[in-house]
Amino acid sequence: MSHTVRYILVIALTATGYCSLAQAQMDHSSHGAATTKPATGMADSAMEEGVVKKVDKNAGKVAIAHAAQKNGMPAMTMVYKVKDTVLLEQLQAGQKIRFVSDSLDASMTLVRVEQVK
Repeated sequence: MSHTVRYILVIALTATGYCSLAQAQMDHSSHGAATTKPATGMADSAMEEGVVKKVDKNAGKVAIAHAAQKNGMPAMTMVYKVKDTVLLEQLQAGQKIRFVSDSLDASMTLVRVEQVK
């Protein structure tokens, strides 16, 4: 192997090591699924507000458009599973709600919902 090829290989491997080290030292806490506080004992102030966009009874999911949340999640429309399928009968598109979600089974799940009056 020529000296030039060896030199390039050493530089490439060194750069890869530095990139991996820098990535390992970065704060990755905001990546992936958003985390929320557990629903148990939640105060009303911890509830988020949103508008139901779609209810999928067959899939057991609800699409909700919400503003930026207290946990740092930006405003978006997001699909949530429901912890209690009774909620699917109570919710309808266009309805304004207050809700608490939690990360259960690696997906965001509605654990408490109240209609905004």
